[in-house]
Order: sequence, then structure tokens, then C-alpha cells
Amino acid sequence: MSIASLVASLTRAARRFRHASDGNIAVIFALVMVPLLGSIGMAVDYSRANRARTAMQTALDSAALMVSKDFSQGIVQESEIAATAQKYFDSLYKNTGGAAVQVLASYTPNTGKGSTIKLDASSAIKTEFMKVAGVSEMPLGSSTTTTWGSTRLRVALVLDTTGSMSSAGKIDALKTATKSLLLQLKNAATKPEDVYVSIIPFAKNVNLDPTNYNADWIDWTDWLAEPAILDPAKGGAKPSNWSNIGPGSPCPFTDGYWGQHGFTCTNIAATLPGAASVSTVPSSGLICPSKDSGNKNRLKNGLYYNGCYSSVPTETKVTVASCWGIPNCTCTSGRNATCTKTTTGAPYTHVWRPAGVNDATPDKSTWNGCVADRGTYSSPRDDYDRKVTAPNAATPESLFPAEQTSYCSPVVTPLNSNWSNMATAVDGLYPLGGTNQPIGLVWGWQSLVGGGPFPTPASKDPNYTYQDIIVLMSDGLNTIDRWYGDGSNTSTDVDKRMYTSESIGTCANIKAANVKIFTVHVNTDGGPTSTLLRNCASPSDSGEKEFQIVTSAAGIQTAFDSIGTKLTKLRVAF
Repeated sequence: MSIASLVASLTRAARRFRHASDGNIAVIFALVMVPLLGSIGMAVDYSRANRARTAMQTALDSAALMVSKDFSQGIVQESEIAATAQKYFDSLYKNTGGAAVQVLASYTPNTGKGSTIKLDASSAIKTEFMKVAGVSEMPLGSSTTTTWGSTRLRVALVLDTTGSMSSAGKIDALKTATKSLLLQLKNAATKPEDVYVSIIPFAKNVNLDPTNYNADWIDWTDWLAEPAILDPAKGGAKPSNWSNIGPGSPCPFTDGYWGQHGFTCTNIAATLPGAASVSTVPSSGLICPSKDSGNKNRLKNGLYYNGCYSSVPTETKVTVASCWGIPNCTCTSGRNATCTKTTTGAPYTHVWRPAGVNDATPDKSTWNGCVADRGTYSSPRDDYDRKVTAPNAATPESLFPAEQTSYCSPVVTPLNSNWSNMATAVDGLYPLGGTNQPIGLVWGWQSLVGGGPFPTPASKDPNYTYQDIIVLMSDGLNTIDRWYGDGSNTSTDVDKRMYTSESIGTCANIKAANVKIFTVHVNTDGGPTSTLLRNCASPSDSGEKEFQIVTSAAGIQTAFDSIGTKLTKLRVAF
């Protein structure tokens, strides 16, 4: 039975009771029926009106977001806003209990805090019960406002490109997901300066681009130094027969399980073109360490030493009675001339010469761009590896230490809005080396503030709100940095540099600088969830950490899509 039929039946019953003559039943019923029916009817009609109003508000909110996005991207012109809003609303509003809804739209250009589009909707719903009391319809109205472009984004994508990313299809999935995220961010921008992105691949090191080899922010101390294992000043020692080694001598360095050094010999400095392994010291007398295998010291795995030891022989002079037929002989004059013969050979004096050239100026152009964690390993430790303090030549530990390694990660990309170039950079990612999340994280932060290879970002326009973001993706646990690590997942000291507590570590420093951190743990091998990545993440609006764990390569896409959606919403708000 319909509501209208029910009302008619109750009305007829009331009339019959009005003519009843048995007792006071008719009078009592008539007195009770009117307020009871009115109360029930009012509750039912108000409930219907509230449902209609809720549906109207939901449809209006969604329509406002949709038309704002279309307008910001140039799909809809200002003159088309009202019609487009009405079209979106009509497709979303499914309540059929009311009259047609008229949507009015007003657009306000950016006057300092973003552009706005305000939508107002009005309609009415016909009553079923309340019309008995003379109320035939109830008005409905709703309003919503979107603000577009009031927030500008600066996003650093800090991406794990270590050797383990080569397994389970992770590196290819990372490329696909990253380019998808870049497209989301591109679509969220109305103007180039609305969204800037940097890309920071990392392994043990970060690659700051080898073309920067003349920059004044690089510390070349370690890059130019002889191997520490041979330097007595650093606790090392030369081979026992060192002074007797010269041209033609067997290579004095040994590698392998029983090796003493972790490297052998090359004909010229290992970083120079044409370097090749040799078993004996060449005629040049250059004694050049090869690339380090890490067999002696895991921290040196893949490290190149940028120089050679020259061999300076000792000169020996002997006087003989005759000059006849004696080479290298300096003779006196006269009938009874004598000869002073000079010979060269052991003992040799060996001098370390950076870049392996007979020149006082070392060749830094062979640097492949990688830097290690900055700072010094001393007590108390300085904090340069956990902050973005500007480098200063007067304070060497504040400079970025060059480190030549065969596991150098892909080159970083500074903040920019050249989406095509960024996609190309992502295509060039490759997996190599061990995991050092702290160095990737701090360089992501560095890219947001400028310094070193990164230009200082343009001054922030006071007419906008800015949000700095770091997205850190890694597929495992930290294994190695400049000072710690043995190649296994037990390097807790690396973790402590990144996060000790909510107030100590790189993560804490970044969050204190009002930079929001999203973290993603790609866990395809069934290992434990990274507590470190969870702790490092910033809290979401609901209080939960902005942390995601995925168990397949395909999950990277899902995680990045989720982050992209959240970042896009920062650009559009009610």
C-alpha cells in the first residue's frame, strides 16, 4: 500500500469514528488521532527530506571537484562552468523523490589563496503526511565550494635502485609506477610552477653528476688518497719487500680469500681509460691498485683508487779504472782517465701520485659522480650526514665526499617540471649496489632546499600555500653506508643515523622542517616489515603513518597511485 493510500484509509476511518454513538470512543480517537498522525507524518517526511539532502550534498561535492579539475586543465571554459556543473550533478544525483534540481555556479579567480568555484543547488520534495496539515512540499538546498591551486607541491621521489631491485621484476615495475605517478602530478598542475619534482636514485651512494667535477662543494680527500690498508697513518702497512719493488717485480698486492689487500695491480690508474690488469710492475714503474673486491673490507667493495705509486730508484756511483766499453760511465780526461759509473735500481722510493700521472695536478674528470655520506666518524659524531647544512670549504666535513665506485647509482634529477625529461630519467634507472636509505633520504631533502648540485628553488609566492613532500621507496633493510655494514641486513648503526627516535635522526630532522614523508616497503621475499620505514613516515590526517607495504612488484603501482591521489587532493580542497 502506498503512503497516499494509507493516509486516505486513515482519513476515512476517522470520519466513521466521528459518527459513532457508542460511548466516548469516537471523541477519544479523534482527539488522539490528529496529533499522532501529524507526528508520524512529520518524522517520515523529514526523514525523506534528509536523505534527499544528503544525496544532493554528495552529488554537489563530487560535481564541484570534477568541474574544478576540468576548468583548471582548460577542458572547460569559464562560460561553460554552470552547464558542466549541472551535467555532472544530474549524472550523480539519484534521488527521485523531489523536483528537478537547479545548480547555480559562481567562479572567483585566484586572488591570493587559489581560485574558487561555488555551487548552489535548490529543489523541493513533496510531502506525503504533512500535507494533511497544509504543508505540501519541503524546500531542499545545498552549497559547496572548491578551492583550486591554493597549494603548490614540491615532491622528491627517493627511489631504491640497489642490486636487489633486479629481482622479481621490481626495477621495471618501479619505472612504470614512477612514470604513472609523474603523470598524476603533471595533471594536477595548472602552471609549471604548481608542481615540481626531483628524482633521487640511491644505493650506498648518490650520483651528483660527474660533470660537476669542478664544483667547490666536493671533498676530494678520500678520492685522491692512497688505499687506507697501505697507509701507516690510517693503521695500514706496506708490503714487507716494498723498497725492493720496481719495474718487472711481481705485483705486490694480493686479493682473494687469503689476500692481504682486496685488490691487485693495473698498468695505470684504475680510473683511467685503458687500465688493465697486470701481474708485474710495468716498465713505467707505476704500482697501481686495481678496483677493490671487498674481500678484505666489505665497505670498499667496488671502490676504485685514483692513483698509482711511482717508483724512484736509488742511484749508485762506482769509480773504475778504465772508460773503455763501459756504459753509463762518466770519464775524466787525460791519458789515465777513470770512469764513474752510475746504476739505478733498488732500493726504490715510492710516492703516491693521484690519478697516476707524472703531473702535480690530478685529473678529477674521471670521477663518475658518486658521493658518500658526509661528515666525520669521530666522537662525538657530527651531524652533517643527517642535515642539509650548506657546504663550506672552511669546514671540510661539511663538503660532499667524492667516492669512485663501480656501484654508482643513476644520476639525480633536481626539482623541475620538465615531465618528458623526468620520464627519460626514470627509463634510465638500473639496479646496483647495497642499501643506504639515509643517504637517499637526506639528498631528497637537499633537493627541496637546494645546495650542492641542486639550485635553490624559486622563492615561494606568498599567494600560495606550499607543501614539501618526500616519497621514499625501498625493497629491504639497510646494509651499508660510508662507515658501517658488512653486506648483510644487520647494520643497525646505519638505521640509527636515519631514525633513533621521533626526535633524533634524519627522519626527525626532515619532519621538524615541515616536510611530509611517505614511505613504501616493497617486500617480495617474505622478510619482516621494515619498522624503520614505518617509523620514518609522517602521520596521516587520521593519525596513521603514511606507510605502505606491498608484497609484489605490481604493488608498487598500487602504492604510488594511492600517494598520487593524496598529493592531487592537496591541490583541490572543499
